[in-house]
Amino acid sequence: MAADTLRLTEKLSYGLGEFAYALPWNLVGAFLLYYYTDVALLPAAAVGTLFLTARLFDAAVDIGVGIRVDKTRSRWGRTRPFFLIAGPLFCIAFVATFLVPGDWSEGARLAYAAITFYILGVLFSFGSVPLSALLPMMTADPSQRMQLSSWRAGLSAASVIVATAGTLPLVGALGGTSPQRGFAILAAIFAAVALALILNLARSCRERFHDQGAPDFPILPAVRDMLRNRAWVVTFLFAALNFVRFGAILSVTAFFALEVLRQPWTISVLLPAVSGTLVLGAVIAPPIFKRAGMRGGCLAALALAIALTLALPWFEGRAPVFLAIFVLASLSVSVTMTGIYTMAADAVDWHEWHTGTRNEGLLSSGISLATKVGMAFGTAGIAYSLAAAGYHSGSASGGAIAAIRWSYYGWPLAIYSLQVLCISFWPMDGQHARIRAEIGARGVATA
Repeated sequence: MAADTLRLTEKLSYGLGEFAYALPWNLVGAFLLYYYTDVALLPAAAVGTLFLTARLFDAAVDIGVGIRVDKTRSRWGRTRPFFLIAGPLFCIAFVATFLVPGDWSEGARLAYAAITFYILGVLFSFGSVPLSALLPMMTADPSQRMQLSSWRAGLSAASVIVATAGTLPLVGALGGTSPQRGFAILAAIFAAVALALILNLARSCRERFHDQGAPDFPILPAVRDMLRNRAWVVTFLFAALNFVRFGAILSVTAFFALEVLRQPWTISVLLPAVSGTLVLGAVIAPPIFKRAGMRGGCLAALALAIALTLALPWFEGRAPVFLAIFVLASLSVSVTMTGIYTMAADAVDWHEWHTGTRNEGLLSSGISLATKVGMAFGTAGIAYSLAAAGYHSGSASGGAIAAIRWSYYGWPLAIYSLQVLCISFWPMDGQHARIRAEIGARGVATA
């Protein structure tokens, strides 16, 4: 088990790798809809279609990237080549996404937005899937995995704080009277930080455990086995639901603060709280799951989040109380988000237990697919809701305000309820030690 013990620098470097990819991606998730509609002046309905189709395309790419990770054999390992090659390209594409030419026609601007957003999503897949696949390769120890998951969740939360709390003030400071210029400069700064951390990830994190099978395994049977993996299916559905909510809330929060609360300053509290509470969640989640199990811990957290969300509409006119309740609800949900990373790693063990193969890349790509599909439907759903309600920049009608309010409360409550049903089928509580022991016994017998 000593070989499973990770150095602090490895845990930190892995978490910072998540920060590197999440920082640009969270800026995109929180502000790209606003940037497209209010800065690049693109129609909301067209933007909704772009978000939906691009994210669904990315989801399909994820499966291909996961299979490619499983088939990769190199002297740099299975994941490092993806960080070294695709990482710099991802940073360049991120900057290009926020350079929509202001003097082009609407059709040309929309075409530019579509091309750059599609490319950005594909390159994000070439980083996020190997990053997820790397976690079970680094250690087989459940406690070490939980620590890695906590570092990843905590620094993912930190990326949201950085990407949301300061974005609009920094855009104003960097761009002056030009939001277009402000977004472009901020994107370049974030890209430089991300590139440095991706290169550090490639240098510092070591692969110790991975599938020893031949790289030419048949793909369709591997996908079939993945779909029969109960732990993976539960993780996929739970993560997809979570990111539908996450994408919707990130996209609608700026509109909610401006049009419903009429308090623009609350954006800098509400958006960071959506995931910023993951910093605390990453600390409190491990003891909760250790005591209550993954199923029990998630059920308790979701029940509390539902109760707090139901209380929010009564306090719209009292901003401090509203924000306090919202932060508590976000903290409760953050416990479940921390659990997703551990569930994904445990699903690899369940897969090996049943099939004899690990397929870390394929299984991780499926979870990444869940996040993409979830974000796609969440973000596109908000864009379509705004378009259907007749939203126009700077002049929201009563119908648009009602749509924004319903989206802000209705989406989370519906999704929490579905997640309660989903996590009830989690199969690994109390089973992990036996599963690892049986896998180890097979290895001894084979040797």
